[in-house]
Amino acid sequence: MSHPSFAEATRVFARIGILSFGGPAAQIALMHRELVEERPWLSERDYLNALSFCMLLPGPEAMQLATYMGWKLHGLRGGLMAGLLFVLPGAAVVLGLAIAYGALGDVPLMQALFLGIKAAVVIIVIEALLKVSRRALKRRTHWVIAALAFFGIFALQLPFPLIIAAAGLWGLLVSKGDPGTPPPREPARTISTVLTWLAIWLLPLAALWLIEGGILAQIGWFFAKLAMVTFGGAYAVLAYMTQAVVLEHGWLSTAEMMDGLGLAETTPGPLILVTEFVGYLAALREGGVALGIAGAIVTLWMTFAPCFLWIFAGAPYLDWIATRPRLTGALSAITAAVVGVILNLSLWFAAHVFFAEVGIASLGPLTLISPVLGSLDLRAVGLALLAGWLILRRHWSLPAVLAVVAVLGLAIGR
Repeated sequence: MSHPSFAEATRVFARIGILSFGGPAAQIALMHRELVEERPWLSERDYLNALSFCMLLPGPEAMQLATYMGWKLHGLRGGLMAGLLFVLPGAAVVLGLAIAYGALGDVPLMQALFLGIKAAVVIIVIEALLKVSRRALKRRTHWVIAALAFFGIFALQLPFPLIIAAAGLWGLLVSKGDPGTPPPREPARTISTVLTWLAIWLLPLAALWLIEGGILAQIGWFFAKLAMVTFGGAYAVLAYMTQAVVLEHGWLSTAEMMDGLGLAETTPGPLILVTEFVGYLAALREGGVALGIAGAIVTLWMTFAPCFLWIFAGAPYLDWIATRPRLTGALSAITAAVVGVILNLSLWFAAHVFFAEVGIASLGPLTLISPVLGSLDLRAVGLALLAGWLILRRHWSLPAVLAVVAVLGLAIGR
């Protein structure tokens, strides 16, 4: 293995941050090509162990993987450099798009443009469902967990964190015991790291509560909680986030949430950057563009600061963690539950994209979405079928598909 200079590593991680389109699977593959295949900076074993570790954590696994790779090469400053370069290019683009959307979102031209993008998002979520299913559902018990998770969130409206916690606990309890190898002995350094990053993460939130106490504090508290439960990636947590943002807080409408996801799909960086879009619009409506930008910054801080906490505290223990059967059993169960959650998200998105009116039907303890059949939008159906053919059959790149359906949506939606 060769060891790059900090400047050389910075150039490569900047390239990764700019080119990291296509969601976590594409981003993880890009980092493997850049850091393992083309440059022998990391071994295959290091890479796979790091990937398994990051999948155990809440938060965007691709961003955390980049942070770990930077830490492996250049310690703390390398981790900060790699993590920030993975997030900031996409964050800058999402902020610019959110500002434009906040100014023009209700214009018919913008609505026609988003007709195609939202139709493509339905297919993108379905593709994510297929990919995660192939990786996660390896045993009959995994299928059962996925089915129970889907039923729990789709029909019983159980909270997403509860579903993830139950799946993880089950996987932990049924897995065989861990081998007896002791963990590395770095308690003082670990405690110092945890306390430092907890302060970096949460002291600004405390300051917001004391000084502002309004929308920024509310945004900060909500996304700090969300950062603790984002197992399984953005697609898994999106339905939970949407329910809270739309129904509990009233910050955005369902259509605006789907527009935000469409915008996030067109940018580099982790898909969870859709949270920045939410934070901007929520604050914008309370106090204009300046407050909106502050809301976006608060959201980014609360979403991504804990990622550095998890990585810097856990990195010295990575090789030991990778040998823990109980932890890997919990991860397998959580990943299986995520399949059911993403299936729910697929149906939820499809219903709201294809139908202009979607109601709620109650059948005893069950609560189900109920689209009004007469409100079916054949334009959205046609664009989704085209996007499905281009993505699933022709294997076009995501930016190219989004460009095609956006232009077609503009042409037929005006």
